[in-house]
Amino acid sequence: MLWLIEAAVVILCLLWLIPTIGLLITSLRPRTESNSNGWWNVFANPTQITIDNYRDVLTTGAIPFADAFVNSMTVAIPATIIPILIAAFAAYVFTFMHFPGRDVLFIIIVGLLVVPNQVAFVPLSIIFQQMGINGQFATVWLAHTGFGMPLAVYILRNYMASLPKSVVESAEIDGASHWQTFWRLIIPMSTPALASFAIFQFLWVWNDLLVALIFLGQGDNAVLTIALTGVLGTRGENWHLLTAGAFVSMILPLVVFFALQRYFVRGLTAGAVKG
Repeated sequence: MLWLIEAAVVILCLLWLIPTIGLLITSLRPRTESNSNGWWNVFANPTQITIDNYRDVLTTGAIPFADAFVNSMTVAIPATIIPILIAAFAAYVFTFMHFPGRDVLFIIIVGLLVVPNQVAFVPLSIIFQQMGINGQFATVWLAHTGFGMPLAVYILRNYMASLPKSVVESAEIDGASHWQTFWRLIIPMSTPALASFAIFQFLWVWNDLLVALIFLGQGDNAVLTIALTGVLGTRGENWHLLTAGAFVSMILPLVVFFALQRYFVRGLTAGAVKG
């Protein structure tokens, strides 16, 4: 019976991998071949394989992918770090400090998860215009910080609530301030939750098109998702470049995920169900 389950899992994995394999092979085929027949024909003629698509997509086009890759990193890294820092402070306050209306304020913040991000685009555009920062990276940092804050506070607060209260109480008895307790005890103990949200936020920002398109546009600060929209061509004839660009854009998210995956499930489950 066990071998049947294992075989079913292998078959399901292969079925999930087939589209990815097809995209990978398409990214390694010349334009004429990818537009004239299916990717599986490469097995009959392996000489079709070429890396020219990757060279072209990185160095040519209205928005070279090399520049867009750097822009995406410039957007994604601060837009991940900033909300983590702010949410960690907020989660500590909601967990270990007492003040009137604490629970109500927490519920309001978590309730923002159900509010569509799109309702904030026009007000944010007006504010950024008045600040004179339209088209700059700071607009996307601020927007993604606001959009990611409710989920970050929810995950981190619930995770911190699951930590042993005796640790914080012992620190207070020893004369540690809230600042010292936060940085020396709570942050190191909350690494799984921090890493879980970092994965969520980084992948969300990296794959985002709408926010980047609205606040950055297609100028010199365009990110990878915007560059991808311009690769396909007016008549959809550049599938070889689109697939190559898609695999280029996958590199960094995969590195981030595999680097932090050991914390992912532990931090996500604790932050979701405890508190």
